Amino acid sequence: MRLMDEEKAMLAGEFGAPRRWAITHQIAVGEFFDAADFVAVSQAHIMADTESLGEAGIGFLEELAAASEPERRVRVPAVTDPRGIDFAVYRRLGQSAAMAALETRAIGALSAFGVLMTDTCINYQTVMAPLRGEHVAWGDTGSVIYANSVLGARSNFEGGPSALAAALTGRTPRYGYHLDTNRRATRRVRVRARPRDLSEWGALGAVVGEACGSYWQVPVIEGLAAVPGSDALKYFGAALASFGSVALFHMPGITAEEAVFAGPRPAPISISRADLAAFLARYAASGDKLDVVVFAAPQLSLFEIAAVADALDGRRVHRDTTVIVATSPEIKHAADRMGLTGRIEASGAVVAQGICFYQSYAREIAEANGWTRLMTNSAKLVNILGGYGYRSSLASLDKCIDSAVAGRVL
Repeated sequence: MRLMDEEKAMLAGEFGAPRRWAITHQIAVGEFFDAADFVAVSQAHIMADTESLGEAGIGFLEELAAASEPERRVRVPAVTDPRGIDFAVYRRLGQSAAMAALETRAIGALSAFGVLMTDTCINYQTVMAPLRGEHVAWGDTGSVIYANSVLGARSNFEGGPSALAAALTGRTPRYGYHLDTNRRATRRVRVRARPRDLSEWGALGAVVGEACGSYWQVPVIEGLAAVPGSDALKYFGAALASFGSVALFHMPGITAEEAVFAGPRPAPISISRADLAAFLARYAASGDKLDVVVFAAPQLSLFEIAAVADALDGRRVHRDTTVIVATSPEIKHAADRMGLTGRIEASGAVVAQGICFYQSYAREIAEANGWTRLMTNSAKLVNILGGYGYRSSLASLDKCIDSAVAGRVL
């Protein structure tokens, strides 16, 4: 890779051990992807939940954070993805004191770097959304695909170490979706049935993702008669990234960039109401006893929190069912102030801040609580949780709430 003088100085250790580690890591990544040089980034979004980090990962962060304050300080604003523990509710969820202790250590190390503990995967809805053409180093796949597609910013899927490295150096290797050539469209999808709720927007994303199946595929979504809205695009993108590893999509007239094709315009793939119904049918389990309902992955916007509160008003969750609502700390604070949290918790539901269910020791809390059947309106979540031993059902928010009250999948 071509290095500027400052990058050479970092590599030589002139800016301290943390930045030397960071630039060394980034050069290895850049050379793997044939990056010619680096591009400056304006912000970083770091995935570093304790379930993924473990003792070794946290020890590594602590070792880097032990450097002097000027050497370890991030160069660009850096924020965190959801954590694994909400200290206000973790015991109620069946998480252990050992998990909380690891979380405390991780927070201490990240804070020492100057990382802002935003603890959210919807940073684009709650912190500071990047602008079209702005280069960033983001980690969460649902965040990256939203930034690339809806906002027109530029990021690859940055692993936790790579995002931290970008925060320390203020740059990232110039490859992938930082380059114009990789942002060109490669597939066409014609939608013949408008999704009716967020679960169906996720189902659409999943169907498109399975048709693409590659990080380097860029689908163009045609046939939408109206602008979906931020939450719909959030669920669509998160599922598209989860089922297909896709990092960028175009919706002509809706998303930020024009759909310029990499080659001749391909014939479109058609997706009908029957295709969405077939996908949803994979996760049907009518009549099953319901252990837990989870609204997360992505975390909920303020509008979604209000919708949950409206759906639960005057109702009580079944005694054998747990309902978990996960959102960002910023939205939780707003929901507290507006009385939405109180309305939700009056039903017996749990409102958790700063976590996402699958990053919160999902297997361990299933074992602690005896949970197997889970219900959610997130297609991304049902895709992930099979690996944690859950039998998952996908349905609309209203059907999830009705099922939680009944104690069985409706």
